[in-house]
Amino acid sequence: MEATAAVLTELGAELSLERVQLDDPRPDEVLIQIAAVGICHTDLATRDGALPFPLPGVLGHEGSGTVVSVGTAVSKVKPGDRVAISFASCGECLACTPGDPAYCHNFMALNYAGTRLDGSSVITNAAGTVGSSFFGQSSFATHAITGERNLVKVPDDFPLALAGPLGCGIQTGAGAIMRSFKAPAGSSVLILGSGSVGLSAVLGAVVQGCNPIIVVEPVAGRRELAAALGATHALDPADGSTAEQVRAIFPAGVNFVLDTTGLVPALCDAVNALGNQGVLGLLAVPSDPAAALPLPLIQGLVLGLTVKNIVEGDSDPDTFIPQLMQLYLQGKFPFDKFVTTMPFEKINDGIAAQHLGEAVKVVLTLDPAS
Repeated sequence: MEATAAVLTELGAELSLERVQLDDPRPDEVLIQIAAVGICHTDLATRDGALPFPLPGVLGHEGSGTVVSVGTAVSKVKPGDRVAISFASCGECLACTPGDPAYCHNFMALNYAGTRLDGSSVITNAAGTVGSSFFGQSSFATHAITGERNLVKVPDDFPLALAGPLGCGIQTGAGAIMRSFKAPAGSSVLILGSGSVGLSAVLGAVVQGCNPIIVVEPVAGRRELAAALGATHALDPADGSTAEQVRAIFPAGVNFVLDTTGLVPALCDAVNALGNQGVLGLLAVPSDPAAALPLPLIQGLVLGLTVKNIVEGDSDPDTFIPQLMQLYLQGKFPFDKFVTTMPFEKINDGIAAQHLGEAVKVVLTLDPAS
């Protein structure tokens, strides 16, 4: 079928809206009419070459919409269902089988190869093959082909435009606190950065009953937003060493540090804010693919520190996304407070606004009723 997609033709370039052709769904695939799609830092990192993806290609991996048609082997959803689309996983490997799809052994092939596993592309244009299946969806488009494992049903009382970002950025931040750390009530948390992932982590820490919840953020407006969402302290890195500021608040050092920035100097400072048996969580994609973190080995041994790398907040979308939707409907996870909606055709404006910090989380809408 014919669709309109935002196509990336070269690294660092703006996206161009083009007419493309989508395959019909194969037996295990689903055709979605996209109602809304979030812009994620991973889209920008891939656009700029920090992560691999074939060009020309269609990015976008926080889609939501309505099922148009399903393949003959699909049983999870049916035409007309409202759905959020998350990352792709195989469902059969040693990670997927026990319920850890974020660490699927086929994650790179399914989410970054730009093709199906058999090497075919879901999308073509007049010039030939277009990179597709980004995170199993390539949802910067009016329609997307995905697998049923990627899909989570959205209840009728949940805003469809808000469902897409739950598929990556929001579940990553909240999941880091709620699932990766399993932070208990009363535990202390330091969060570096208050973009959409960092603010989602703040909300997750509030749900868990953490205290204190400390955020480090250079932008005053974002510090204010973090405080409004439940952070007990919002620190400006310009005021001095993060570790020193944190220990002035909490002399014993915090239980958990979560980095959403990928900035090595900030991380090196924040390690010194950890207390005994503290955990450092890393989830950001650094701008430099060769970036490495030097760790103080003696300090790590004496304090019993743990470094944990985190993918997608250790989430199983089938269970965690419905949990977050219910928390939102109960007024306990108000992530809409940092969402800005823009029409899909303004995608380059949305990317610029998010990159410049003028918006925290941009969601592009294609359906006014979403």
